[in-house]
Amino acid sequence: MTTPLSDCASDTELAMLRALSDRFKNVDAALAEIARLSAVLTLPKGTIHIISDIHGEDKKLRHVINNASGSLRPLIERLFAKEMSPQQFREFLTLIFYPAEVTDRLADYPLKPEELRAYAIRTLLAQFELARVLASRFSHKRAMAVFPPEYHDLLLEMLYAPTPERGEQFVEAVVDEMIKCGKALHLIHITGRLVRNLAIYELIIGGDCWDRGPRGDRVVDYLRQQPNVSFIWGNHDAAWLGAALGHEALICHVLRVSLRYRRLSQLDEGYSIPLTPLEHLARTVYGDDPATQFMPKSSGMRPNELVARMQKAAAIMQFKLEGQMISRHPEWEMDHRRLLHRIDHAAGTIEVDGKSYALRDKLFPTINPADPYALSADEQLCLDRIRRSFTSSQKLWEHMQYLVNFGSMYLRRDDHLIFHGCVPVDANGDFLPMVIDGEALAGRAMFEAIDKVILRSLEQKEQNDLDLLWYLWSGPRSPLFGKDRITTFERDFIADKHTHEETKDPYFALINEAWFCDKVMTEFGVSPERGLIVNGHVPVKIEKGESPMKRSGKAITIDGAFSEAYGDHGYTLVLEADRTQLALHHHFESVESAIRDGVDIVPKVTTVRSWERPRRMAETERGREMQRHIELLNRLVQAYHANRLRQR
Repeated sequence: MTTPLSDCASDTELAMLRALSDRFKNVDAALAEIARLSAVLTLPKGTIHIISDIHGEDKKLRHVINNASGSLRPLIERLFAKEMSPQQFREFLTLIFYPAEVTDRLADYPLKPEELRAYAIRTLLAQFELARVLASRFSHKRAMAVFPPEYHDLLLEMLYAPTPERGEQFVEAVVDEMIKCGKALHLIHITGRLVRNLAIYELIIGGDCWDRGPRGDRVVDYLRQQPNVSFIWGNHDAAWLGAALGHEALICHVLRVSLRYRRLSQLDEGYSIPLTPLEHLARTVYGDDPATQFMPKSSGMRPNELVARMQKAAAIMQFKLEGQMISRHPEWEMDHRRLLHRIDHAAGTIEVDGKSYALRDKLFPTINPADPYALSADEQLCLDRIRRSFTSSQKLWEHMQYLVNFGSMYLRRDDHLIFHGCVPVDANGDFLPMVIDGEALAGRAMFEAIDKVILRSLEQKEQNDLDLLWYLWSGPRSPLFGKDRITTFERDFIADKHTHEETKDPYFALINEAWFCDKVMTEFGVSPERGLIVNGHVPVKIEKGESPMKRSGKAITIDGAFSEAYGDHGYTLVLEADRTQLALHHHFESVESAIRDGVDIVPKVTTVRSWERPRRMAETERGREMQRHIELLNRLVQAYHANRLRQR
């Protein structure tokens, strides 16, 4: 029930209603919007797709988005399998998945005019039948939001259901005019893109766009083309954000990982960041170093030995800069991770956690034992030049602005609590604090404070905020990392594998317990009765029979090793109106094979949760926003009736 608008309504409320009156200028306009929103609340909730830990696999991500995690194929089969020949069906499916590439290929091998006309009419009729089915799941206003502006009115006309008065002749007239101006294939292209945009109500990326896979830059490029994306921060994303803002330790980390997996094209081609200064350092300072432990995972144009030396040079600079940073932050209690001053250069050993280990690589040409964390003159010159390239990369800056604008540490969707890594806890399941802006914060308060720091770091670039981005990458209390340490140095320099161990936060074991999941969901405002915790970060070992669903039945891990370097599988969690499903993806060959041979990723789909009745928009977070908007509109109507605001 709407609370009556008293004569003593606050000036603040009237100011808010006055702002709303700019959009709804009189009672009729406000009542019409109330009626529209009330009707939208009765619609089935939109389908949400959640994908995590993409790690640079841009081609696979693109196909998973294009085929709507496998959900478009069965719909197209239901609508057209009996109407089309197998060849026509395969061609139509490929067109829906790759409208730009298919129409470009048709343009390269032109059809005869009569063939083009027949193809365009047949294809557009099918495309719009598919678009009508998909658009019926949306409110009209929401569906129109994904229409390309230049063709908005034309596509809207074509979207109307066929009637005796609006039959094939209507489409034929459109096609004839588009053929005259050479735009028939373009119309097919944008209609195919419209279908893809209508297939997913919201796409949520659960973190980690970069590293391991080939082109993190293209991952973000493709996300920017999608109409409704929400993003959750992962530790790899925090590292790239810090590098983009000029944090030197994170710049070296990004360089080291890119060199390790030989993913250099995303730097030089993607972000216009040349590696010439680092190559010069490797040739002049590490020219005779075999750098055996730093050999890249694959081959390329640069000799493997050179890439290995470049990686080692970046790693040593990273360890030095991290040592400096840990000294700046005693509150992190990480002094045991400063390792360079623990090297005994004469004996060729290092002390880790009080125990001495032999070094398998004893060549440290830039480390001064008297001041091991200081950069050499050559290193400083190299880093200064590369830092300028990172901070002046326009494309990298645009990518970070995009992720910050659409990003958050956690999301709630349809009683699903979604975050990347973990909620740091002790063995008893009690939330552990992390110091942020001088205050020890735990649980939800920690996540929300980190959100503020991330936004602030983009605007102000303060050193402490940038250092916190490094801590988010690999700090023991970081909710994006969730381990006691990252053993990069040990893996590179110590053969004893006991030093390579990284202990996971107790969270990852405790999510198998229902009581703990209930505690986490309550902390973040999600119903324990209906809720499900969703996180990525830790790859599910599918090949070993590990299940993404935890024993509690209240938590699921959706890092399915999307990247080929991790396992080449991948998950999408699909939140539909009547169920939650998990789609398991396999290897994707290439876009070329998809277009040429019709290769598709047909996922294995498992139902995780099902509901007795389809959930409506009114039951979602977006629905509750609409209900609050209806309340405001009712207050506006009362203000008009009370003459507190004048109608126009």
